[in-house]
Amino acid sequence: MNSRIALMIGGALAVYAMPASAQTASEAGPGPDEIVVTGRYTIDDKIDTATGLGLSIQETPQSVSVMTAQRILDQNLISVKDVIVNAVGVSANEFDDVRNEFFARGFEIRNTQIDGVPAAWTLAGGNGETSIDVSIYERVEIVRGATGLLSGAGDPSASVNLVRKHADATELTGYATASIGSWNTWRLSADVGGALTSDGRVRARAVGRYEEGEFYMDIQKRKKWVLYGVVEADLTDSTLVRAGISHQDTNPRGATWGSLPTFYTDGTRTDLPRSQTTAADWTYWNSTNQNIFATVSQDFGERWNLTVNYNRLRNTGDTKLLYLYGGVDKATGAIESSNPYQSKGVSTQNSIDAQLKGSVNLFGRDHEIVLGALYSELKRHTDNIVAPYTENNPAWGEGLNSWATDVPLIGQNGVPFPEPDWNPGLVRNEQERIEQTGYYGAVRLNVADPLKVIVGGRLASWNQKGFAWSGPSDYGDDNVFIPYVGALYDVAENHRVYASYTRIFQPQNLRDRDLQLIDPLDGNAYEIGLKSSFFGDALQTSLALFRIEQDNVGIVDGAPIPVPGSTPLQPYRAAQGVVSKGFEIEVTGQPLPGWNLNASYSQFKAEDANDVAANTDQPRKLLKIFTTYDLPGFLEGLTVGGGVNYRSKAYIDGLNPYLNTPFRFQQDGYTLVSLMARYNVNEALQIQGNLENLFDKKYYSQIGSFSQYRYGAPRNFTVSANYRF
Repeated sequence: MNSRIALMIGGALAVYAMPASAQTASEAGPGPDEIVVTGRYTIDDKIDTATGLGLSIQETPQSVSVMTAQRILDQNLISVKDVIVNAVGVSANEFDDVRNEFFARGFEIRNTQIDGVPAAWTLAGGNGETSIDVSIYERVEIVRGATGLLSGAGDPSASVNLVRKHADATELTGYATASIGSWNTWRLSADVGGALTSDGRVRARAVGRYEEGEFYMDIQKRKKWVLYGVVEADLTDSTLVRAGISHQDTNPRGATWGSLPTFYTDGTRTDLPRSQTTAADWTYWNSTNQNIFATVSQDFGERWNLTVNYNRLRNTGDTKLLYLYGGVDKATGAIESSNPYQSKGVSTQNSIDAQLKGSVNLFGRDHEIVLGALYSELKRHTDNIVAPYTENNPAWGEGLNSWATDVPLIGQNGVPFPEPDWNPGLVRNEQERIEQTGYYGAVRLNVADPLKVIVGGRLASWNQKGFAWSGPSDYGDDNVFIPYVGALYDVAENHRVYASYTRIFQPQNLRDRDLQLIDPLDGNAYEIGLKSSFFGDALQTSLALFRIEQDNVGIVDGAPIPVPGSTPLQPYRAAQGVVSKGFEIEVTGQPLPGWNLNASYSQFKAEDANDVAANTDQPRKLLKIFTTYDLPGFLEGLTVGGGVNYRSKAYIDGLNPYLNTPFRFQQDGYTLVSLMARYNVNEALQIQGNLENLFDKKYYSQIGSFSQYRYGAPRNFTVSANYRF
């Protein structure tokens, strides 16, 4: 045994063991809401993310991918961002240490759900939403294409549903994990659940994690803790009540705001080291993410169920930041301009969602029906504490209106920018209220044994009122009808073709060069595909062809422009007649016992009515493969695996501000390789290792802002041990 442990540790370069793989079903068998972890990359559960009808992935007429607990464990995925960027057909832009944007089929993903209930994030996750720890979630479902039927607005990209861990175990079960890794990072995690009463009708579950570490950028230190608790009770044989809370506190010090400068002042490009930071030692970007929720689920006989959900999301940001921009002087290494910034912001969303679903028998066949309603109110505001020199600004009075210039940058271990003597008092520069209502319904018609047709629609209202940095922020629409049509036909026992259509409607928080909000996205989405299964559903495949037609698509419009009292704003123009078309292929499951595999390839082409490429900062081709294998024989207990992520080139065009000549900022295609290994010392103890970016590829993780870029993480590892009980 000792030799096998040594072999595992030598081959594994990182470790982290997630608890979900250790969870066991209750002795009485799974209930209707239970999640049974099987150590696979596929699930048998019914999902509501796309239609609300409680259909399996194979029964849903859209492209659906699930990041299961086993996949999260194997790839050592820590945050929501980690999960999403490893999903089929999804790419990301990292603006800085906190803000991230996700894209699918060439367009930004704006729709998120928690247990199927729509949730709102601040712009690019500015209050830490994209960095929420996934230890509190059982799995993540991603439906690509428009999902306006359930998510409140039809977005052409995708919808992400975070499925919480539930208190479904009637016997005491759980885990404890400790890990260490690159940049002096360490974590402690625990997950414990079981019954609170002898009959198992009242159950609880608690999850916690604490993390500290540094980063590949100079001077940055990170600290995070997360707690989650949920209680479930079977009040009767037909009534389930669930209530819980999650809270995450994230505190990065030496945090960057924005990215690295693109140009020297002589017009040539910079090529700075990955460790270069634009932060000073006094900067921080603290955030808290809290979710209070409650659910009542009532069965009516064997055919009908009414579920009512309440969700309260409260995300806060507390920052002291330094934004550096402009060109860098080659001789001195100093950057042209600066903007010290301090803020406190709060975003609170309260929503209630009710859903009635069941089946009726007509003409000798059962047909499924879902009816639902949602009301959501989001209130958010941002207050600023003004740094010195901000004179002659209409928001703050008369005077000079300038910050420090020629700030030393290159070669500095942290920017030598002294913390300002902040002016007293708060200035409110953003206050908005967003109200959303929706009424939806769908029916799945069992036309014949091989043919199912889904017809539905949503009547949606979305209104925003208030003000932001540049003035009023009032826009929205009432009673917009979003239709949904889908059909599936079984051409053979394990092969199913499908087609679907829905309308696209999505208000967007993008501004043009006059600082005016551009109109909502409007268009249509079409998709056809083939879903197949093999080896008793152990291996599943899907092929999807899609076409998206849109107006008012936000396209980056040149370099950022100055905004009084804030950082320069990236302007957009509203492109008309944008068509995105392409295809996606996914293979996931177990080709053989002990062999888990997920492989996908996606490709699209997006152009406007004038045949001009749209959203070129997003790669047109993505290849993602990850696989593990449980070794047999004398190596039994050892699992090895690895992955390959390929992105094709992406670019953004503009003018070199110093030479006044056309300039293309391009990230060529690149491949990232990862490795993992895990050894089961015994039934209770696991040791795992993960190595990311094996060949230490230097690449840009953000080119969406023309005048700045950000590097992705260099080679890194994690090693940890997990004890389960």
